[in-house]
Amino acid sequence: MSCPYARENGVDTAQQGKNLLDFGGITYTSYLQLHKILNAQTMMSTEDGTPVHDEHLFIIIHQAYELWFKQIIYEIDSVREIFSQEEVDEHKMLEIVKRMQRVTLILKLCVDQFLILETMTPLDFIEFRNYLSPASGFQSYQFRLLENKVGLRGDLRVRYNQENYMKVFGDEPEVCKNIMKSEEEPSLQNLVSRWLERTPGLEEKGFNFWNKYKMAVDSILTQEYREAETEECETLRSHLIDQNKKRRELFDSIFDSRIHNALMARGERRLTHRAMQGALMISLYREESRFNQPHQLLQLLMDVDSLMTKWRYSHVMLVQRMIGSQQIGTGGSSGYQYLRSTLSDRYKVFIDLFNLSTFLLPRNCIPPLTRQMKNRLSIMEEEQKEEESKVTSSALHSTAKAPIPPSDSPCPRENGEEKASSDSDLEKSLENSMERSCEASM
Repeated sequence: MSCPYARENGVDTAQQGKNLLDFGGITYTSYLQLHKILNAQTMMSTEDGTPVHDEHLFIIIHQAYELWFKQIIYEIDSVREIFSQEEVDEHKMLEIVKRMQRVTLILKLCVDQFLILETMTPLDFIEFRNYLSPASGFQSYQFRLLENKVGLRGDLRVRYNQENYMKVFGDEPEVCKNIMKSEEEPSLQNLVSRWLERTPGLEEKGFNFWNKYKMAVDSILTQEYREAETEECETLRSHLIDQNKKRRELFDSIFDSRIHNALMARGERRLTHRAMQGALMISLYREESRFNQPHQLLQLLMDVDSLMTKWRYSHVMLVQRMIGSQQIGTGGSSGYQYLRSTLSDRYKVFIDLFNLSTFLLPRNCIPPLTRQMKNRLSIMEEEQKEEESKVTSSALHSTAKAPIPPSDSPCPRENGEEKASSDSDLEKSLENSMERSCEASM
């Protein structure tokens, strides 16, 4: 059988006059199932004859939102799957960051789509609004899935018409099943929290970042208090001392695990106590090679939170523009008033990452890394072990070939004779240097 693609001098000698589609395969239209998609815009206003022109735009915009929500959920699920492993492969961090960057870009596009919808005037919307009841944007079950998968807690949701948000899906058992499953599965926030708890450097028997961080904070606050006491103006002195006391209480809220856990129970904090420590360490030492991508991820998680808040805000403003602040929504909710209540911090899943800036230290007061910790964060542990293995192998190979020195030649000293500074000695020296540096900067 001759090859159907055989060509001679640029001319198809076997199948002249035919193209690739003649040999079978899939077409653009069938691959994208465009017949289904392009025929899925059923305009309700056609019941009275001529359809309202802007209803077509209204449908297209919302269908586009649902498709983008589906892609975001697909990306979030893939990231959750990676984080679900007992030990997250650090080599997959680049893929995680790439997918979360994609999510943020899609969310930006979703926010910008409101600009297109705003070309429709309130009078245009009124022409077909009555045909939509009781349909409502609140019934977007994909957006509820997205909120749950990212990590929005059910007890922090604003009740919809004083009832659980799932009631609007009562006639769709499959939808309810998927939503309940999304509530029960570990969310992205849960998985990221578990990952942060394993941040290298938090070990008490190792670098013990948290203890060093406490010492640095205490040094800064003590110095501030001493300077406040020397202030001659009594009013200013009293103000400075009061501010210092409030700052110390604020730092106590992250140092004391009981206070932190109480704030978690009230929904004011979401990350576990140890996860907060990990996030803070990554933020302070983000310039270290091993923390570069984790720090990018923390920034992207805040971007996701910000963009979802912007999306809700744009939705609120659009509703106010179209139906005002007092009119009831098509789904029976309070409309604008309900949507505005979803803009509070209780809907920010990664609120702790935003508030980390409260606890950052000046660069010259950040506890210095020990030589061992610096090396640990400079390269991946796997690469480090591989490098050490190569060095050991090379040393053994060199030793085997090296000539035996004569008895009168000076031999290398034993390890015990040439003593280098230990990490603990270096650590103490660096801490003393840090304290002097902090005091000088005050």
